Amino acid sequence: MNKDTWSEKIQSLLNYLEWNYQDLNLYQEALTHSSYAHEKAEDNKHNERLEFLGDAVLELIVSDYLYNHFSHFPEGKLTKLRSDLVCEESLSRIAYQLKIGDYLRLGKGEATGGGGTRPSLLADAIEALIGALYLDVGFNRCYDKVIKLISPVMVSLENGSLRNDYKTLLQEYVQSQYGITPEYFMVGESGPDHQKIFMANVLLHGKVLGKGSGKSKKEAQQEAAREAWEKLN
Repeated sequence: MNKDTWSEKIQSLLNYLEWNYQDLNLYQEALTHSSYAHEKAEDNKHNERLEFLGDAVLELIVSDYLYNHFSHFPEGKLTKLRSDLVCEESLSRIAYQLKIGDYLRLGKGEATGGGGTRPSLLADAIEALIGALYLDVGFNRCYDKVIKLISPVMVSLENGSLRNDYKTLLQEYVQSQYGITPEYFMVGESGPDHQKIFMANVLLHGKVLGKGSGKSKKEAQQEAAREAWEKLN
């Protein structure tokens, strides 16, 4: 992909996000991985510094939002919610939904190794984009855009299920990469009625990708999804 085509793709992404940007170069830097910069002998033109900044901006915005919108929650609960919102799983979930991997410039080795689908790399890119947005438009305008950006994972706040919802993580990943939905099958149960253990498999392309067991069908499926998620990533 030549630079002009790549720039146009980034502009389309920013327009989709409704980020009224001023300095496109910041967002190009945010979507340039260090492997690409090193390959091109442009060691200072990658997203690690923006990632550092965006991490701090994201944490402050989320902290402020939770403090003002959940005034009945104690400090410990607020800390847990913030941790769930800014963790790798949540940020990579957003990245999968936006197909951020398609916009990243990666070195040949990183691209060949599947860097464009790696959760940690995608989460870093989201933080870098937030850092770029903050520098470009300032904190006040950045605030509302960031809250909107993370709104897909906000829906799980009240029950605190963000961190361990592997079924959702797996489904969003598989749909973004393969355009299909994982299938779950209950394959057995054991134990007395008051202490049953359920067993489930999750299939992709008709092949078992993960197996799990638990005290409920839901728990067994979550465990199967967790195993599949870890294999894929």
